[in-house]
Amino acid sequence: MAPQTAGRGIQLGEAERKKIRLAQKTELTEHLIYKKLAAYQRDENNRRVFEQIAREELEHHDYWKNLLGEEVKPNRLMVWFYVILARIFGITFGIKLLEKGEQRAERAYRELLPVIPDIQELIEAEDRHEQRLISLLDEERLRYVSSMVLGLNDALVELTGALAGLTLALQRTGLVALAGLITGIAASMSMAASEYLSTKSEEGDKNPVKAAVYTGIAYIFTVLFLVFPYLILTNPLVCLGIAVFNALLVVVFFTYYISVAKDLSFKARFAEMAAISLSVTALNFLIGLGIRHFLHIEV
Repeated sequence: MAPQTAGRGIQLGEAERKKIRLAQKTELTEHLIYKKLAAYQRDENNRRVFEQIAREELEHHDYWKNLLGEEVKPNRLMVWFYVILARIFGITFGIKLLEKGEQRAERAYRELLPVIPDIQELIEAEDRHEQRLISLLDEERLRYVSSMVLGLNDALVELTGALAGLTLALQRTGLVALAGLITGIAASMSMAASEYLSTKSEEGDKNPVKAAVYTGIAYIFTVLFLVFPYLILTNPLVCLGIAVFNALLVVVFFTYYISVAKDLSFKARFAEMAAISLSVTALNFLIGLGIRHFLHIEV
């Protein structure tokens, strides 16, 4: 519950009023986010937790409203942004981003604590929100994230390297695309089968079939994204440059997803994945150049 002594004998300067206005808008926006997320929950416990947090966020908004005596409008764009993120990338990803918002709100409240001592209850409530959100984090797609990482990493490392070698060896985009697709699809099936056998032998809580599917799908989507330039352009070196850029985009996107969902360092993981992928690409580029030069193979 929000404290009940709001607005009694509290002198507010313009700086404090600006912070309170932002806090009020944030609480109202988060109330709507939690309310909409609750409506999408199939798990009854998750739905009740989201509804409870939504009610508390509305109480916090009302506290700031009574203190400031002003109406604010929620950030509707932010509401839909978080809801769409949670729907596409999973509730875990959306929750983790919301958790960061709760941490920012808690820091903002602590700045106002010397002026408004009775907001200590709000600070404690924000901390409770964080703990409740963490307790919800049991999502299937996150349990299989290691399988997706396996598929993505292998596709990035193997295919970017293969495309570099094929580009120099063949120098015809149509042939490179054909060889890349055949190589990539065959490798995705091999990786999926390997993941199935590996998961089955572990006897853990992961379903071997689902693990194989996650691995295979991640691999195939990465293959299609990397090969796509060769299907629409004619300059093989330009296609290779775009493919490498696409590989880095995949690394950025997935590294950010993992860093948010699992509270890992973005910079460290991105640097590692990018360095490995680019190194293998450069090496295979040189191998393709060497094969073409020394074997005198023309296509």
